[in-house]
Amino acid sequence: MNLQETLSHHVKQAVSSLFNADLLTVEFQATRKEFAGDITVVVFPMLRVFKGNPVQIGQQIGDYLVKHVDEVKAFNVVKGFLNIEITDEYYLNFFKTLQDKEDYGFVNPTQGEKAVMVEYSSPNTNKPLHLGHVRNNLLGYSVAEILKASGKTVYKTQIINDRGIHICKSMLAWKYFGNGETPKSSGLKGDKLVGKYYVKFDQEFKKEIQQLISEGKTEEEAKKEAPILLEAQQMLLKWEAGDVKTVELWKTMNGWVYKGFAETYINLGVDFDTLYYESETYLLGKEFVTEGLKTGVFFKKEDGSVWCDLTADGLDEKIVLRSDGTAVYMTQDIGTAIQRVKDFPDVGGMVYTVGNEQEYHFQVLFLIIKKLGFEWAKNLFHLSYGMVDLPSGKMKSREGTVVDADDLIVEMAKTAETISEELGKLDGYSEVEKKELYKIIGLGALKYHILKVDPKKHILFDPKESIDFQGNTGPFIQYTYARIQSILRKADLKTKLSLEEVTLHEKEKELLKQLELFPGLIQNAADQHSPALIANYTYDLVKEFNSFYQNVSILGAGTTIEKTFRVQLSYAVAQTIKNAFSLLGIAVPERM
Repeated sequence: MNLQETLSHHVKQAVSSLFNADLLTVEFQATRKEFAGDITVVVFPMLRVFKGNPVQIGQQIGDYLVKHVDEVKAFNVVKGFLNIEITDEYYLNFFKTLQDKEDYGFVNPTQGEKAVMVEYSSPNTNKPLHLGHVRNNLLGYSVAEILKASGKTVYKTQIINDRGIHICKSMLAWKYFGNGETPKSSGLKGDKLVGKYYVKFDQEFKKEIQQLISEGKTEEEAKKEAPILLEAQQMLLKWEAGDVKTVELWKTMNGWVYKGFAETYINLGVDFDTLYYESETYLLGKEFVTEGLKTGVFFKKEDGSVWCDLTADGLDEKIVLRSDGTAVYMTQDIGTAIQRVKDFPDVGGMVYTVGNEQEYHFQVLFLIIKKLGFEWAKNLFHLSYGMVDLPSGKMKSREGTVVDADDLIVEMAKTAETISEELGKLDGYSEVEKKELYKIIGLGALKYHILKVDPKKHILFDPKESIDFQGNTGPFIQYTYARIQSILRKADLKTKLSLEEVTLHEKEKELLKQLELFPGLIQNAADQHSPALIANYTYDLVKEFNSFYQNVSILGAGTTIEKTFRVQLSYAVAQTIKNAFSLLGIAVPERM
């Protein structure tokens, strides 16, 4: 048990013994700097369970803890706050468990516990990945890593949207205007090449709309009757009918895109355990609609369409089959979820990383799966996130104004190069070393800037603002890690240390308090699906280390015991930074 768990147990015992009451939870907070103490119990919430004066209650609980809990050496009460002082022995015993533990904070999967499948990315194959996809990928990957570190078995997946009218638009534009252009002949990545023709389709579509309007059509009529759109719709019907030439072109162009995506994922540092393709899943789910009709989950309207009535649940009626018998996205998503559990029988829950504009869709999806009788429906979670914009404004794929993910990664490295050169941070590095470090700093800045923000919040992303060697940024934390590595290279980590001889300095104790929070924080971040908790914890740890570094001599300590302890403490801090950043998908450089 960590400190909070230990104290929580004893505070509940104290309340039971002193006040004959049962507490379900104990609320803790960090002790304010102006008061003595290491951790604070908030008394006020207890008044909901039993009555009394909060100061007197705090005093009685404090007396109980000093008498019965070895870790507690003193306390003070300020209004309704019980500030508890913890013995140095507790923190030194904690440090013993920490030494040489490279996987500190991580928990191995529990035997027999159900796995979690995390879905992220899930792009359309008509354009390259853009800034919105970057946030999606970083969030999904990080949540998967956090869940894994918390003791879950995790499968990372995506469903690639490789069919539909948008795909046909790119195909048709390439067919008419491509002149046989390929990634090899053009020198473009495959996803960029296909995206170029998606933009080309929109340009030609707008021309035809204007032509039809000039001939007397209304704008609405023109949009529906534009010949290029009608032909794209025909192409989709041909694809669905298995037309050989259409399917061949579809496979070729999608192949270009898959290869382009794979390159971007490598550059971004994310991966997947399994892939699903909409072209293979779009017919899934229909069999469950048939079953649901028999059990009353769905009902049929006069035109033959099939619906689910969710009005009793505060939602509306949702169509799951059109009158012509074709499936909608909801049907496909129902079938895909069920198929995933068939493919991975140990999966007992799923996390869907999808923008907040789809919140209602997932409310409906989860409720329908629950009504179909699947027990695991209660463990479905929509990791909803806000949009990302640049200072220049919003992005539009069809107009070609998106911020391309590959370009952004390159730009981040260039920005890191410019700022590093200005600051003179990399004197003595070879050009190869510099280039590699620029990538690490640039990508770290990008990831940290996005992941430190609560997923639900909208982000205005400024690349230059994110690359700063001061403040709450990735490079600042990376620089602190590199500083510790420099200390460790000059020290002897192998020196034996007897902790019984160590007397803790206030700054050492503050660092140990911060380190002790890490395992519990991982569990909390996993429960909340929030990489932001990990990011901001790491910043707090780094701030605490820098305060320690500025106030306490490490290599110049007065005694061998002090020096050895401080070096080993610095190592533990560096390892925790590395572990925390690995959960965010961020690398840490040994030198900087």
